[in-house]
Parts: sequence; C-alpha cells; structure tokens
Amino acid sequence: MFSLNSFSQQVIKGIVKDENGELLTGAAVVLSDNTNIGTTTNAEGEYILRIKSDYEGKIRASFVGYKTYERDIKISKWHQEEYKPKKAEKYRVGSEENPLIINFELKTESKDLDQVVITGTRTPKLLSEVPVQTRLITSEDIEKTAANNVSDILQQELPGVEFSYAMNQQVNMNLSGFSGQSVLFLIDGERLSGETMDNVDFQRLDMNNVERIEIVKGAASALYGSQAAGGVINIITKENTKKNLSLKVNARYGSHNEKKLGANIGFRKGIFSNTFSLQHTSIDTYEVPYNTDNDFNSVYGGSTWNFKDRIVIKPSDNLRFTANAGYFFRERLYNKDIPDRYRDFTGGIKGNWNIDEFNDIEISYNFDQYDKSDYIKQEDKDIRDYSNVRNSVRGLYNLSSKDKTKTLTIGGDFMHDYLYSYQFSDGAKEQNTADVFTQYDININKYLEIVAALRYEYLSDGNANQLTPKLSLRYHQNHWTIRTGYGSGFRTPSLKEKYMDFDMASIFKIRGNRNLKNENSHNFNLSSEYTYDIYNLTASAYYNIVQNRITTSALKNDNDGNGKYIQYINIEDINVYGAELTFQVRFPMGLNLKTSYCYTKEDVKQMGTLSPYAPARPHSLTLRTDYDKQINFHYGFNIALNARILSSVTSEKYNTMTDASTSVTYPSYMIWKLSFAQRFSKHLKIALSVDNLFDYKPDIYYFNSPTTAGRTFFVDLSVDI
Repeated sequence: MFSLNSFSQQVIKGIVKDENGELLTGAAVVLSDNTNIGTTTNAEGEYILRIKSDYEGKIRASFVGYKTYERDIKISKWHQEEYKPKKAEKYRVGSEENPLIINFELKTESKDLDQVVITGTRTPKLLSEVPVQTRLITSEDIEKTAANNVSDILQQELPGVEFSYAMNQQVNMNLSGFSGQSVLFLIDGERLSGETMDNVDFQRLDMNNVERIEIVKGAASALYGSQAAGGVINIITKENTKKNLSLKVNARYGSHNEKKLGANIGFRKGIFSNTFSLQHTSIDTYEVPYNTDNDFNSVYGGSTWNFKDRIVIKPSDNLRFTANAGYFFRERLYNKDIPDRYRDFTGGIKGNWNIDEFNDIEISYNFDQYDKSDYIKQEDKDIRDYSNVRNSVRGLYNLSSKDKTKTLTIGGDFMHDYLYSYQFSDGAKEQNTADVFTQYDININKYLEIVAALRYEYLSDGNANQLTPKLSLRYHQNHWTIRTGYGSGFRTPSLKEKYMDFDMASIFKIRGNRNLKNENSHNFNLSSEYTYDIYNLTASAYYNIVQNRITTSALKNDNDGNGKYIQYINIEDINVYGAELTFQVRFPMGLNLKTSYCYTKEDVKQMGTLSPYAPARPHSLTLRTDYDKQINFHYGFNIALNARILSSVTSEKYNTMTDASTSVTYPSYMIWKLSFAQRFSKHLKIALSVDNLFDYKPDIYYFNSPTTAGRTFFVDLSVDI
C-alpha cells in the first residue's frame, strides 16, 4: 500500500584520549565547517557521529585544557575496494556494519601560548616567543568574567589597575603608578582622539566584538610615540571568518535598570567580507549611602550608541585592503535639564601587501573626530564646545632574512591634530607631528632573541622633538623564559596643557604653560616565566624613573590682581617601581585557576603640587577560578568566581576653596563576582551574574572609592546564528 524511500547514514566512530592514554569524557567532536553536526564522548571516551550524505572536509576534536585537533576525512555512499563479500553487493563505507574509525589523541596546553600578538613588537609573534612581556586577555576571558566594559575586564584580569573618579565624576585610570594620560589606548592599532581629565572616553571601548586585548606595561614610545610612557593597551576587534551570513545578538538586564543590546552581523563571499556591530547601553542614576563627608552621593546615569563597520577585500593571497567606519554617541545625566553629550566619528583604510615571503608593506590612513556638547532641553539646542580632530597617515615596511632569523622594520607616521575647546580664550589650536622609527629583531640562536628599536619624533608646536630607544631580550630554554629590557618613554604636553585659560566659576583660573617640557620615563624590567604541562608561573619586576612629570601647581595669587590661579608645571623626578606575580593552572577536567598579585610604589620627591589623581594602591590581587563542563553536544555550562582585592592608600587631598591640603586614607576593599553561564547547543547562551557578592559598601564615598551601592544582579542572553 505504501512505497517508502530509505535514506542511510554515514557513521564515524572512534575514541578520544590524552597523550597519556587517559580516555576523555565529554570531549566535543564536530565537523569543522558545520559545527551543528557533532557529538560528545561518553564515559569510555567513545563517540558516534552520523552524517546523512557524502562528506569531504575536516573533523575536529576539542576539550577544555587541551589543544584542538583536526583530521581530514572523505566518505562516500558506495565503495567496493576494501571489503568484497561473496555476493557482488555493495557495502557502504561509514555504515553501521562498516563504520569509519577515527581516533584522536589530544595534548594538554597550559595557556594561550600559541596565540599571535602584535603590540609588543609591531610584528606578529606567538605569545610564548614575544621578547616584550605581554599580557593577553582573550574573548573567552571576557565571557567568563561577564565583563560589561573595558574597565570591568581590566580590573578583574590585571592587578595594579584601578578606575576611579576625578572632578565631576570623570573617569581616571591608574595602571601601576601611571595615570591614563601616560597609557596609550589603541583600537586595532589606531590612536583615539579626544580626552576628559586627560583620559580617553572609556565608554567608547565596548566589549561587543572584541577578539583580544593586548597589554604591554612600561615605556613603549620607541614604537608608538608620545603618551606610551607607561604602557600600551591595544583592543583588537573580531573579523568575520564565517561563510555567507552570520548573526549574533546579545542582551543584558541588571540592577539600576541597566540595559545592553548588541548585534554583530557578518557576511563573507569570495574576496569580500564585512563585519557590522552595534551596541546600545543605558543605566539610571542611582544613589549611594549618604554621608556628609562623601565626595558624591549619586552616580550619574546615561546611555550610549556605538556603531562599527569593517570591510575586508582580498584580491589575492598577498594583497589585502581593510576599511572601517564608526559612530559613537553618549549622553550623561550630570544635569537632567542640560545633559552632557559626546560624539565620535571615525574612519580609515589600510592596505597590506606581502610582496613575497620576506617582504611586506603596510600603508594606512585614519580619521577620528571627538566632540562634546551641552544639550539644552527647554530650547532644544545642542551646543558644541569641544572638538578634537586627528588625521594620521602611516607607512610600515618589514624585511626578513631568508632563514627568518632576522627582521628589519622601518616606518613613519604623520598626524595633524586640531583642537577647539571652551577652555581656550583665543580660538582653536593646531599642530603637526611627524616621526620615523626602526626596529631590528634578531634570533641569535634557538635560545636567545634580541629586539632593538629607535624612534625620532618632531612636533611643529614648540621645541618638543624627541629621540627614544628601546632594547628587549628573551632567553628560552626547556620550560623557562627570561625577558629583560630597557625602554624610554615620553609624553609631549598636549595642546590643552599649553594653551588652557579657563575660569572655574570665578573661584580661580586654570592656565596652560607654553614652556612645558616633555615628560620622560626610563623603564627597566625583568621577568621570568616557567611553563610545564598545565602550569604557568610568571614573576616580574620593574623600575621607572619619570622626569619632568606634567601636573598642576598648588593655588597661586596672580601678581596682576586677577585673582587666584592653578597652572600646568613640570615637577622633579618621580620613581615608580614594583613587582608582579601570576600563577595559572588549567586542569584537563575543565577547572581553571588564575591569581595575580601586584606591588606598586610611587616615590614623589617634590610636594606642593595639585594632582587630580589619587596614587596607586601599593598592594592589589586578582583571582579567578572557573569550571567548564560540556555535558553533551546540546548542553554545557561554566561557573566562574572572580575577585579583586586592593589595599588602603594614603594621599594628600587638596581643597581649592580653602587652599589647604589634608591627609586622607582611602580604605582597602574587595569585590567578588559570581557568574553562571549555560550553553544550549551552539546557538543559545544564558548567563546569570552577581557583582559585589558580599555587598560591600564604603563608609565614605571618596572619588577613589568603588562606586558600588551594594550587591547587583545581571542576566545576559546571547543568540548566535
């Protein structure tokens, strides 16, 4: 009565074990180009994978704490060569009776040592081989910590980092004794325009589409010029690698009516690929426990919009063009009737040409405009009072020797900087910056590598030309890697610091200083890293001599009878030194432990100055432990506990109203965060988080205190199509 078609399946079977022969339970086995077709191993390390049709490609096995391994496979419906029964019937290769057997042996990995980093040397190197000590925060780390923004992830992953408030709740960063004005932030290797209280707008640095964050502590001006006196933080975004169309949507809802909605849309076809990302965030103003000694009693809310688009065209394997464009908008509810607004427009194009195996060239142009305005609601007027526009061009050439043991890098930059500010009394200011730099990388033998760099920078405004050297050395043998080096850093006075003439509500004036000298730093560093199997231990020490640090003077009386004023000045040498210790272990069953301790000491010789920033806390500790388990192909989970613990610090607090300083001790504190994430198949992820797990609240809310009002809750949803 019925005629039915029968469809047979191709069957692949095997076991997954580690290098010691131990069977791995819960290892994922999938098709590399279609991860929807996959399974997990059972208690005996066995897997069975069924495919409905012919297949030629790769099959992949992975397990937490082990390196992923792929094998080529080719299976077809009919095969007559290997097994011929008495009858001339055809047997299927990959059938239930005659499955295709593929076994895997996975090797353990202690950390992401095989990741490629570029910030420390400007040339791609494995993290294990880079001569400059580089900290790496991966997209996986960002997910495990449930980080919402760049300050969140940096504080949880790096000891010695603290974000605090300056005047008017503007955010300042301290990185092991260097404030945000001496730490260079990059997005995909490009500088950011605009600043507030000498820091970049950290709200621009969203975590929506980040591949990794590379951090290089210490002077790096030989490669990156001014503002890299204390370090470089390079945020590298993801590039679409999936074929055809992909879509990922994420959302968050939390305490204080905090909302986040983001989306990443990718498309790849032939030589063309495009990645578009957008993110919208908002949070209400919330109150903190009241105290008459508080520096603030409420934390201002606001909202942001962030759009980014990247186009990649590869006409050939040796030629690549990248274009990007972006728009950022932020509104801060400092005044409900006249909220602050911040906008940024960015765009650029870059070309990479691999001439041959030994020569490559990079040429790029980048545009960035950062504006501030006040929105008067009653009059529906948006009044712009600040605009910083930067146009920059870069050229870079790399030449490698035939045996790949030597690499010469030569490059140069040109940047035009325009600044219009309400803090100027005589119009906008402009300056040009030009530089040339070179780097020579040589592997003496399989154990020793030396990298030397030199940069000369010219500025059109004032006598601020600078020659900056850097020398790094890496020695590796067996499980040990030793890195040491010297680097010179500098920061040229900004246009604001030179020409500012601003009346602070008729109480006093803030004046620039055209005679400011360059701020210079000399960084000496030494680190030792031990890696064995699943364990990694790193110890490092550094010493910085900072000369002519740019800061502001104490309140002075104007001899002309024009009232009181504060002026930008250079001060005597400051010594900043410290040490850091990090231990990490990744157990094969999915348990990861990582803890880092940092000691920082600032030795300030000249007093009688006004610094808007609190000093670094001498002791800080970060801790992360997480457990990741894949139950089966359709369900897995990760539970993570993070902590940051900071010691107390004593500082002089200057009151401009009374022209007097008082000694203030900012108390120690610790913040714990618990996250539980569940994965459903490959498409859906739900995470629940509790920040400030033990409900810490400062007795007094100083600018240098955490801004938490107590325990907060979040729920995150991510859908990947």
